[in-house]
Amino acid sequence: MTLKILSLLGALERVSGVAVPPGKLAWSSRRFRNEKITGAAFRLKMTTKPKIIVLDDDPTGSQTVHSCLLLTRWDVDTLRLGLADQSPIFFVLTNTRSLLPDEAASVTREVCHNLKLALDAEGIQDFLIVSRSDSTLRGHYPIETDVIASELGPFDAHFLVPAFFEGGRITRDSVHYLMIDGVPTPVHETEFARDSVFGYTYSYLPDYVEEKTKGRIPAERVERFLLGDIRTGTDIAGKVSTLERLMNLTGNQCAVVDAEAQDDLNRFAADILTAAEQGKRFLFRSAASILTALAGLPPQPVPAEEMSQYVRSGKPGAVIVGSHVQKTTQQLQQLLQETGIVGIEIEVVQLLDDSQEQPTKILTQTLERVQAAHEAGKTPVVYTSRQELVFADVQTRLQFGADVSSLLMDIVRGLPADIGFLISKGGITSNDVLSTGLALTSARLLGQILPGCSMVLTPDNHPYPDLPVVLFPGNVGDADALVTIYRRLSKTTPQLI
Repeated sequence: MTLKILSLLGALERVSGVAVPPGKLAWSSRRFRNEKITGAAFRLKMTTKPKIIVLDDDPTGSQTVHSCLLLTRWDVDTLRLGLADQSPIFFVLTNTRSLLPDEAASVTREVCHNLKLALDAEGIQDFLIVSRSDSTLRGHYPIETDVIASELGPFDAHFLVPAFFEGGRITRDSVHYLMIDGVPTPVHETEFARDSVFGYTYSYLPDYVEEKTKGRIPAERVERFLLGDIRTGTDIAGKVSTLERLMNLTGNQCAVVDAEAQDDLNRFAADILTAAEQGKRFLFRSAASILTALAGLPPQPVPAEEMSQYVRSGKPGAVIVGSHVQKTTQQLQQLLQETGIVGIEIEVVQLLDDSQEQPTKILTQTLERVQAAHEAGKTPVVYTSRQELVFADVQTRLQFGADVSSLLMDIVRGLPADIGFLISKGGITSNDVLSTGLALTSARLLGQILPGCSMVLTPDNHPYPDLPVVLFPGNVGDADALVTIYRRLSKTTPQLI
């Protein structure tokens, strides 16, 4: 048996490129009928934690974890890399938030189909699936969870867990809040609820579910796990434990979960994992904080304040800003005042011009300015104009967004070869930077350079080898967050006024 285990560890090391210490293989919660030993994993259940598979609708869901793989492709072989990796969690960056509903469903279905094949090939029976989405409730719910349930189910329940503490999102009494200047504000009162694609009316999550499912799941049928339940471990009457409630869930029951602090989710996740170990099958629609609890990772190897050690040769970097939400605009304004920064604005309204030459003209002019800034030892900040344009319908808006992204990715591909670092601002922008601009199949997540802001490293055989890339969501951080990251990477100090 010892020889077989050592052989298995060697196989996983060859696949993942990471040494696998004995006793660290992951398991998950699906039971296959075929119990024969197949694949590199040999079905050895050497720990009590499931493999956590995250389908991320933009690439920022990894903003609370570290040392895992982010996959921008989902063919079977690439998915097997994630399954065989030493980390208990990996992410598949589907970018479905940028797609139309039918397209999002199609991509999700394709991922699930290939995932079934990859799981079988790796011999993994037990796992947890997370549909990671926006902590302000934007995204294709219930489309994506419905597809996952149909392809990978049946599930006993699916949980909405939108809390994201690093971004100031909490849930209390089933009402989801965004902290604005220290004040909890129901999310339906914020700009995010007015999103032209994913708008909604309610912060009370059972009502949100009823609205988004068009009445298929009535609010009164939504199971609620309240703060008191989670913290005491029993229901409000003190008679039924949280674990018992989880064990009693069946038929893909919809449930919503409160959380005001990470310890709330740590408690809840402990019961989830216990129930999964006893055969329950759960699906999650969540923000990032529940992932921290499920994965149970130790502190990241390199502290955020020391991540400048990854900057290539101490050289200036580049910043790409695609997000146009108010918080991003505030952060951008602060960054543009920094010494060593050169702002380069792209007037996106020019892309409405039917001229086929217009994008090429904008690209050429932008890259010339980028190169000039770099040669002067400065960091170019390429950002889209800030005004919100109005479109006739959702499809037109999404297509225009795709056109803007295409231009930005052409700019990424034309960046100087020796930049020291790259900061990508905006969720969809960051996904496109990884998958299209840098054409990565996978990237290793280093950790968080700021709460909620991930940093990855490109492979050493990439055209931009060992390039640190910051994935900065549009709606995360205070007004100085972008400046803080720039200073950490460029080793500059606050300016004296």
